[in-house]
Amino acid sequence: MMHKMIIKRLLVLVALACSAAVHAAGGGIVWDKFPTEKLDDNAALQHGAKLFVNHCLGCHSASYMRYNRLQDIGLTPQQIKANLLFTTDKVGEVMKASIDPKQAKEWFGAAPPDLSVIARSRSAAGQGSGADYLYTLLRTYYRDDTKPTGWNNLAFPSIGMPHPLWDNQGARTLTIDQIVEVKKDGKHAGWEAVKTVHAADGTVAETRTPVTEYHGHGALVYEFTPADAAREAKYTGDVADLVAFLHWMGDPSAKARVKIGVWVLLFLFVFTVIAWRLNAAYWKDVK
Repeated sequence: MMHKMIIKRLLVLVALACSAAVHAAGGGIVWDKFPTEKLDDNAALQHGAKLFVNHCLGCHSASYMRYNRLQDIGLTPQQIKANLLFTTDKVGEVMKASIDPKQAKEWFGAAPPDLSVIARSRSAAGQGSGADYLYTLLRTYYRDDTKPTGWNNLAFPSIGMPHPLWDNQGARTLTIDQIVEVKKDGKHAGWEAVKTVHAADGTVAETRTPVTEYHGHGALVYEFTPADAAREAKYTGDVADLVAFLHWMGDPSAKARVKIGVWVLLFLFVFTVIAWRLNAAYWKDVK
């Protein structure tokens, strides 16, 4: 559900931070670190697959992934058929969105992007992996009635996609504190402390206070205040599971390659020892 312009911006925007206080300097905000231990947890990957099918697959396809590959994370064909097949009746089919691409392009200006390799394509040098970006993105949505969808995002300002997991997360308030430069006739005239509060109902309140004896640069601090801390904690776990699945989906054979690689290295080591001893046996009588 993104316009072409927004999709292009997604490749270069610097993402931001998350549910506690987040500090920014200049134009970049540090991404949160995705909990990589989720990648070795089949239960988390299975839950992530469920979230993906229920909340993402309506608009976004994963055309490089077949349902039967979910057996690699511990699901049986019967479980896949019973719980995850909504757009087809064959486990050998690829994961296609239920939305008509032509209608999506007509409604939104561009078809929603395929998510097969989304985690691999969003990494940024000096910022983090694609999983870090997605983990940050899905945890920095806030209500903003000034936007067409009623939602905005700190990691992706003016994002065209509404919050896909809003019913899981629940209401929360975003407070943005920043120090901005005041100019008069194009010249520096001091600093102001600006506090902006985005309430859970989408309304915005702003206060400005002059700042004296400030000699730094513009600064930003973001803080989310959830209405229900327990629900927010559960949502964070849900996001981690979903991002783990998106990461796995981008390279589902990664674990198998690592296991095969270990055995290959062991074989080469043993073969090297045998070849070395065989070479010594061949040449022992050669003077």
